[in-house]
Amino acid sequence: MSPEHGVAAATALTNYVFPNDIHVHWSLMIVLYPYITGIVAGAFIVSSLYHVFHIESLKPVSRYALVFALAFVAFATAPLLNHLGHPERAMSMMLTPNPTSAMAGFGYIYSAYSIVLILEILFIYRPTLVALKQTATGFKRKLYGMLTLGSDNVSEKSLALDHKIIAFLAAIGIPMACTLHGYVGFIFGGVKANPMWATPLMPVIFLLSASVSGIAGIIFSYVLIKTFTGRFIDMDCVRTLIKFLWGCFILDFVFEMLELFSHAYMATHHWEALRDLYFGPLYSTFWIAQVGVFSVIPFVALGILSLVKLPDGVVKFFGSLISLMILVQVLLMRWNVVIGGQLMSKSERGHTVFRPEWFEKEGIMVSIVIMLLPIIFLYILSKVFPFWLDDEPAVEKQSA
Repeated sequence: MSPEHGVAAATALTNYVFPNDIHVHWSLMIVLYPYITGIVAGAFIVSSLYHVFHIESLKPVSRYALVFALAFVAFATAPLLNHLGHPERAMSMMLTPNPTSAMAGFGYIYSAYSIVLILEILFIYRPTLVALKQTATGFKRKLYGMLTLGSDNVSEKSLALDHKIIAFLAAIGIPMACTLHGYVGFIFGGVKANPMWATPLMPVIFLLSASVSGIAGIIFSYVLIKTFTGRFIDMDCVRTLIKFLWGCFILDFVFEMLELFSHAYMATHHWEALRDLYFGPLYSTFWIAQVGVFSVIPFVALGILSLVKLPDGVVKFFGSLISLMILVQVLLMRWNVVIGGQLMSKSERGHTVFRPEWFEKEGIMVSIVIMLLPIIFLYILSKVFPFWLDDEPAVEKQSA
């Protein structure tokens, strides 16, 4: 080892660190993986609030939320596949499953949820796709013919049956979406050797943060797209989403703090190591960024936006800004849990430091590309599935 590398290694380690603890094995890809699946689950919940619980004010984003979820679920496995040394072996996990493997369980949950999501989108959009097929030509006409499931029947009886199917798919999709992301917290919570992860609250925290990120993603993208395309923004819908976002964020933030305070209050033999971690390598990303800037400020701001009658322009601007801040907060939470939990040595008397590189296999540039892929795919989907009700062809409005 060169002197330069020796100095770098010495400054990156604190106290007693085992050799196998120096390298962080689960890096940025494992941070992005729960982040993307969380956005998927949260967006689906937004749609279900209208289709299952009949919250009429959310109708303007009910269909968009499903397409938004589809765009992200299509790339939910991309970080994992990039992380694997041999991604071509991934299907072996499902073809020869181990009943005790939580990872194999994810494969089946992910596949089943994706099928339910696609079917719900096709049934919701079927009347619209039938109308688009009648005016389309060439490849687009064939594509719409396939997407309509071979049925051009948009009679009242047929649409009533579609609505029953949609309600059923949305109802079973809610627990599937919750399981899809709650399982990620289960994976981390089941690592008994890591005191930061081994808590029954971990699946709950992951699920609540998923709801928060999904709702925030819908608010931010809805306002952004509508603003840049010069379309009407339904402020009643935005205000309702902000109230749901505040409610979910209250639970999410409280549970995150309860989990930490529980460790501090019980003061087990693990707490000294955890305290050194939270006030050492994670001080900036956890206390300053995640808690101080991107939790406390949105917490107060969302309360004001929800309880005080403010002008539409103020609600639109600050609602989208706070939503963006919460998306960053959830990403920081994923970082602090996934990366932070690996910085503590198994000796519990030392820790290491992790700094991601820009151009490595699981580096920052690859992470940016993976996060851009769902956005690009969402744009492609917009050419097939009209997001907004005012984009519909002349079809019966009850079909929306």
